[in-house]
Amino acid sequence: MIPELYLSRLVMDLRSRRVQRELGNPYELHRTVMAAFGDGCRGDGERVLYRLDPVRGAAVSVLLVQSLTEPDWAFLAAPEARGYLAEGWGENPAVKGFVPRFSEGQVLAFRLRANPTVRRKGKRLGLYREEEQLAWLRRKGEEAGFVPLSVRVIQEDALRGSLEREGTVHRLKLASVRFDGYLQVVDAARLAGAIAQGIGAGKGFGFGLLSLARP
Repeated sequence: MIPELYLSRLVMDLRSRRVQRELGNPYELHRTVMAAFGDGCRGDGERVLYRLDPVRGAAVSVLLVQSLTEPDWAFLAAPEARGYLAEGWGENPAVKGFVPRFSEGQVLAFRLRANPTVRRKGKRLGLYREEEQLAWLRRKGEEAGFVPLSVRVIQEDALRGSLEREGTVHRLKLASVRFDGYLQVVDAARLAGAIAQGIGAGKGFGFGLLSLARP
């Protein structure tokens, strides 16, 4: 049975100091996202995915968050969060439920912000050449039940920041690329599972959310 998922859309005001701070450190944005889920990812296999999409010509950025659990964004209405969400963009945050259902052979438009990597000698290394990134996408498509048909590759700045674990600060540098294009469904059940679990590495830092729409 394919579970219902929730998709949240938050329009963030780039003039907010808190927003600027979170965009400068991916761990801070991760903490804000997970605050909407209480204990966050529990032991039941849930994966919270999110992605930042820029809006051309506006001082805002759209944060999309996908989850199995319905989120509670009430904390962003608190006085200390004033200015975080942009005004004049309708319901904000907006949350809707959906069930990912597809059919074999169906052609869909897609967007994926990914951290393409490969393991070599036990280490995870970023892929920065476009041909390597496209090959990575094809491999992930085989695993996830789809075939990329046409793809536009948008190179983004590497994601940098810091992460503190057990009193030790770890520096982050993650390859970042956005794939926009069209894909064909090969295995509908596998694709639905891949959407729920995300694609590739770095899911806790805004990578792996696959968005699909009718062309």
